[in-house]
Amino acid sequence: MAGTVYRAERTGLLLVDPYNDFLSHGGKIFPMIESIAKEVGLLDNLRAIVAAARKADIQVFYVPHRRWQPGDYENWDHPNPTQRLIQKRHTFEKGTWGGEWHPDFVPHQGDIIIHEHWAQSGFANTDLDFQLKQQGVTHVIAVGLLANTCIESTSRFAMELGYHVTLVRDATAAFTHDMMHAAHELNGPTFAHEILTTAELLAALPSPLSSPLSSSRSA
Repeated sequence: MAGTVYRAERTGLLLVDPYNDFLSHGGKIFPMIESIAKEVGLLDNLRAIVAAARKADIQVFYVPHRRWQPGDYENWDHPNPTQRLIQKRHTFEKGTWGGEWHPDFVPHQGDIIIHEHWAQSGFANTDLDFQLKQQGVTHVIAVGLLANTCIESTSRFAMELGYHVTLVRDATAAFTHDMMHAAHELNGPTFAHEILTTAELLAALPSPLSSPLSSSRSA
């Protein structure tokens, strides 16, 4: 159970990489996470969290990976192994279905879309920290993909910058159970302030009537 009070005006939901390639049947990466995604109820949990955040007037931030386009990584000195795979697979290719938002996670008016990250951290070489500070956010909730790469890297970076960090163990997925275990049982406890289930998070979020900004943000 969460011991944190999530004030709507100080909390940001980081929705990381909700692309068709990750979350939809026919996506390039979906077959690699499908088993764990089904096991944890990933899509239903993401839907519930995003809906609850919007109802509570918690700011939603889209934290997207770079959408591949011709020429990416070709002249780099040392692209990492994942970037080499993206170069080969054309993962999240710009202008294609795989690089579009999953239909259940299309941004709404008022959501903030962060500059695309090239590697694993949603903060590195993007405007995420700037945008969070402009909104007065001190607490971030990280959901999306993958648990042991972009979620972990973004969340670690958030901690280093002084944010309160919440991970949601069943609102993410990975390629293997070992990767999920590492993300939530080995690595997560070294940097995250809370590691919750979706049910625990939903119980801790403010109701719309308790949010002091509900009228101003919807105006």
